[in-house]
Amino acid sequence: MNKELFISEVEKLGIEVTSEKLDKLNLFYKLLLEWNEKINLTTIIEEETVYLKHFYDSLTLFRDVDLNKEINICDVGSGAGFPGVVLKIFFPNISITLIDSLNKRIIYLNDIIDKLDLKNIKAIHSRMEDFSRNHEEEFDYITARAVSQLPILCEISVKSLKIGGSLVFMKANCEEELINIENKIEKLGLKISFVDKFILPIENSNRSIIKIDKISKTNKLYPRTIDKIKKNPL
Repeated sequence: MNKELFISEVEKLGIEVTSEKLDKLNLFYKLLLEWNEKINLTTIIEEETVYLKHFYDSLTLFRDVDLNKEINICDVGSGAGFPGVVLKIFFPNISITLIDSLNKRIIYLNDIIDKLDLKNIKAIHSRMEDFSRNHEEEFDYITARAVSQLPILCEISVKSLKIGGSLVFMKANCEEELINIENKIEKLGLKISFVDKFILPIENSNRSIIKIDKISKTNKLYPRTIDKIKKNPL
């Protein structure tokens, strides 16, 4: 996806593209490459592929979440900063917290935040199941892109989500994960709102956004699931 096509496709999503946003995105790409030589962030490094599979893909969250509002978002397992940093570049009005379990990625994210001069965004070194215990009902939306399985994501994130808020998870194929998930998340006070399936431009690959609403408070976490997370922290 060259930059001209990127602009065209992003505008089709209904997102305003300015020269300032493009400049920050370009700097983000350069810093990503520099840091990727030091730590393992992504195997996708070719510019046009990054613009498609990382930058554009991150912005598809706007299909299902009104990011023009002043809302508080948590990005679980933010990694290289997708979708969190890209969302902040295009929607400076949102407040966003990036969570990652590896401190070296937090150092990288803080460098990105500083050099892109982004405000109301912070990167925190923590596992989400630990973070959520100390930040109950804090966020309007919690998102994660290509991270873990849906039941686990729900369990480790639910405490930090406000009642009336939504978990919005970005996946490629999600059919198997959706089997019987309603039964698994009902005890957490969660209910699936919808699953938005669409095709990524150019390569025509499958994408899904699963929106899960928090309709009541829960105090329950499952030890068996938490044990699994500790072996493979987000």
